[in-house]
Amino acid sequence: MNISYNWLKEYIDTDKTANELAEILTSLGLEVGSIEEIESIKGGLAGVVVGEVLSCQKHPGADKLSITTVHIGGTEPLPIVCGAPNVAAGQK
Repeated sequence: MNISYNWLKEYIDTDKTANELAEILTSLGLEVGSIEEIESIKGGLAGVVVGEVLSCQKHPGADKLSITTVHIGGTEPLPIVCGAPNVAAGQK
């Protein structure tokens, strides 16, 4: 059976790490076979950038693409080709 460390912490008031908690559970007769760290997004959020869409125009060479101008915090906004049908100026 797999049990989430975060789920356990909802029921046990502790500041123990997953490894420390595993040792305690094993000493109580509840064998812990392994501990796995799981990321819902591979690599976490490293490299993710949030930007604001400044403008959005239909792509002249494609029916389902838009050319957007996006400000991501640098000095100049970037032109980004986007396939999302719901993209609009003002979105972040």
